[in-house]
Amino acid sequence: MNRILPVVLSGGSGSRLWPVSRPSHPKQFLKLHGEQTMLRTTLDRVAPLGDRLTVICAEAQRFLVAEQLRESGHAGRIVLEPLARNTAFPAALASLLAAEEVEDTVMLLIPADHHLPDARAFRDAARAAAGIASEGHIVTFGITPDSPHTGYGYIKRGAPLAGDAARVAAFREKPDKATAASFLAEGGHYWNAGIFAAPAALMIAEMERHAPAVMAAARAAHAGMEADLDFLRLPEQALLACPDLSIDYAVMEHTEFAAVLPVDFAWSDLGSWTSVWAVRDQDEAGNVTRGDVFLHDSESSYIHSEGPVVAVSGLRDVVVVATGDAVLVTDRHRTESVKELLGQLKAADRVEASEHKKIFRPWGSYEQLALGPRFQVKRIIVNPGGLLSLQSHRHRAEHWVVVAGEAEVTVDEDVRRLCENQSIYVPLGAKHRLHNPTPDPLVLIEVQSGDYLGEDDIIRYDDVYARN
Repeated sequence: MNRILPVVLSGGSGSRLWPVSRPSHPKQFLKLHGEQTMLRTTLDRVAPLGDRLTVICAEAQRFLVAEQLRESGHAGRIVLEPLARNTAFPAALASLLAAEEVEDTVMLLIPADHHLPDARAFRDAARAAAGIASEGHIVTFGITPDSPHTGYGYIKRGAPLAGDAARVAAFREKPDKATAASFLAEGGHYWNAGIFAAPAALMIAEMERHAPAVMAAARAAHAGMEADLDFLRLPEQALLACPDLSIDYAVMEHTEFAAVLPVDFAWSDLGSWTSVWAVRDQDEAGNVTRGDVFLHDSESSYIHSEGPVVAVSGLRDVVVVATGDAVLVTDRHRTESVKELLGQLKAADRVEASEHKKIFRPWGSYEQLALGPRFQVKRIIVNPGGLLSLQSHRHRAEHWVVVAGEAEVTVDEDVRRLCENQSIYVPLGAKHRLHNPTPDPLVLIEVQSGDYLGEDDIIRYDDVYARN
């Protein structure tokens, strides 16, 4: 039995699922199907394949990933990417990490945000792929298509290998509808799932051959990798010259060792609201609803609310997604275009393009409730045991009112406990800290006043999370 090192790629932004998925809290941390986040479901799915997991993620999301890994109970390590560089770089880095293991280790590269409901069938396929890979192949999973989908790349089957596997004859770009239909009619074409299995040494050699600049960056990053709390931090300088390439462009379209393993289990990359609609349970009219939603005389639609009541009447094939600060309305057959719409928001420098009103921190979260001249109101939730940094502000004072739970508050030399309905004033310039010493969440309202209220007005003196 070949040793498998599962490597989960958790750096995507899920831009086509805006406004729910944003760079500050992307789709792998959302509960799009079921009661667990996409990342947590992926961790549970792949953990039985190896002794420990490796998760490669954006530095900004390191504490979200750490919490998911802690809750899952699986052993693993978290590698931080200081810059986003598509999938070729993490594939090269993962190969170097796998090469540190026993000699016959097969690296299994899997995205964190795919929907694969049959975990056992996936693991059976992964083990089969590892066996094929150990014979000298870089194996990609090919999903048996059930429709002429235009949102996926395709793989054309070549000469047969052992079992159901085959060499890759060609990779096809995302096709138009007619071309996709011709692929299905011809047969021997599969959706490219972006899941790979390869011997570490072979992937390193093929990276060296076809994408030497990527491999050079990965080697430099690997050599400069340093432990930081529970994370492995990569040097940013090593990634500056790294090309922004996918593993398909960098290696798979050029290597002579590419193989495809066809699988027929249910799979979706949940890359659009249409795909989310397709995997959720629909009512008798073909509608999927989530949140505070009312429908009348509407069909085949996806209606999602994370805040206000949303009422839809007399519509068909629409997507309506509402959060606390944004609303998306689009044709269900054109949800791929959300990415272009998001580009317009970014060009207009709209904060809604990248950040939610609710911001997650390693100790909990905060949400802006009101903002005006010289004041801001936030709801702060501190997780059980959560401890904010000891800090001060140059431009603002703060009032804290506890609405649920119990807080331990430090203001300069004064340390006290506050219970529900109690409050405290934090003067401008005072060193202060907030701690939840209880097993229950702490909820408080913070009222800020001052001439500047930006999040960068923080001077940290001590922080258990080692933030600057």
